[in-house]
Amino acid sequence: MHDRRRGGSLRFLLEVTFQIGIVDQSNMIPVGDETPRGSDEPAPRIQGLDTWPTGDILEALWHSQSRAVAACLPALPALARAVEAAIERLRVGTGRLVYAGAGSSGMIAALDASDLGATFDWPEQRTVVFVAGGIALTRGPDPTAEDDAVGGRACASDAGLGPSDVVLGLSAGGTSAYTVALLDEARQRGAMTIAVAGRAGSPLVRAAEHAVVVATGAEVIAGSTRLAAGTAQKLVLNLFSTAVMVGLGAVFDNLMIDVRPANAKLRQRQTAIVASIAEVDPALAADALTRHGDVKRAVLGLAGMAPDEIDGALASTGGNLRVALARIDRGNDRGNPR
Repeated sequence: MHDRRRGGSLRFLLEVTFQIGIVDQSNMIPVGDETPRGSDEPAPRIQGLDTWPTGDILEALWHSQSRAVAACLPALPALARAVEAAIERLRVGTGRLVYAGAGSSGMIAALDASDLGATFDWPEQRTVVFVAGGIALTRGPDPTAEDDAVGGRACASDAGLGPSDVVLGLSAGGTSAYTVALLDEARQRGAMTIAVAGRAGSPLVRAAEHAVVVATGAEVIAGSTRLAAGTAQKLVLNLFSTAVMVGLGAVFDNLMIDVRPANAKLRQRQTAIVASIAEVDPALAADALTRHGDVKRAVLGLAGMAPDEIDGALASTGGNLRVALARIDRGNDRGNPR
């Protein structure tokens, strides 16, 4: 049987996607022509948009969003290299995951960063978000601050960015002076830098050690990068942060074992996760959580590890539950020779 867990997983997912997601595109409204275009350039086939029926407008927007998602696929090898390098930087010490952007890019960066604590128990003190001009939820970011290269460089300097940090800079066109300067300063200070941009060879891409380029092309509304470019940025960040947290041991199988139990739903989820991994009933799982405090410790306790050994086991494995469980199994094998 084909192994979907390793090399064939992507092909399998793509096959499923196309099998269940085939759409007749013969009557669709095309967003642009075959000419590569930047997000600020008007797409000739969208001219007259304000005169179109609502259904046609929505179809054009949907088609543009679909193209943005598809445009991320060629960037996956570069993204994988960035993820693996980030895991190595963040695995030891207290290095920070730093996001930077201006305008819509900054808002999207902040959104991804804000989910890391609740989902993966990533410490707030190891998360830094720079949005040019700051964020006011009623008006959004300050558009004039995008040109503030001096301010971007100062942010990197004032935060003391250094070799243990991983810095992501987002800019649809790759030209935001604030973000380019911040990324350049961070790199000069030894931080690992990643550019997420829509144009190869742009200033942001040149400033970074790693570049993830997603060419989404012309927007349905010329220059409105909150549309296709924003969708691609959000997807890239979803993939990046999730893969990094998997690599750092915050996921076991496909379960969020470091989720913070902030409400009744999440407390139930914790119990279900412990029950699933330890293969016990929910009552035993809930009792283990009460006694040990979190999913990883509860699972190790149910697996037979002595309470006074659990913290040391997790510390020595970098918090990786699978590795800690394997040590219990090896100890049992030595104690019970066949």
